[in-house]
Amino acid sequence: MTTDKKNPYHELLRNLTRELFQTEASASRHSRREANRLPESPPKAALNAVAEHADVALEQLKQLAEKEDLPEGSFASALGEAFSQIREHVADHMLEGERSYRGTLLGMRHGVDAVRMFGLAAKHGGFTDLARWSEQWEAQRAPLVLEVERQLEWFAEHVEKARKLAH
Repeated sequence: MTTDKKNPYHELLRNLTRELFQTEASASRHSRREANRLPESPPKAALNAVAEHADVALEQLKQLAEKEDLPEGSFASALGEAFSQIREHVADHMLEGERSYRGTLLGMRHGVDAVRMFGLAAKHGGFTDLARWSEQWEAQRAPLVLEVERQLEWFAEHVEKARKLAH
């Protein structure tokens, strides 16, 4: 589709695209970092699966953004990167492993909601490729996030080990 900048959905998609780049970069980075902090365990595998999917999604999103004249980065992305640095170097060091894990899961859930909104805007705005990408993304990511959520059980079953994972 040739982008129609007069389409009212295009501006909404521009804003959501910025958010998606930030949430996917966070999913890749934070999931991988949390996985590296855990011993060989089911939570580690679940986190790595999300990180790998985020890497692929970022590449696909870059191609779609270029095709539809949507932004790849912004001040918000730079701000998100700054918060990631603060989280990585300060906040996560003060949190127990379970709490940091739940924070990463919260970010994943935010990403699912952002992609869902992006897909709805794309569908209603006539951006077929973006809507299709969103549907495929959600079909792949939602089960991965559910698995990360399911792995909260590991922290309850391994309380002593999980407490030692303070950062």
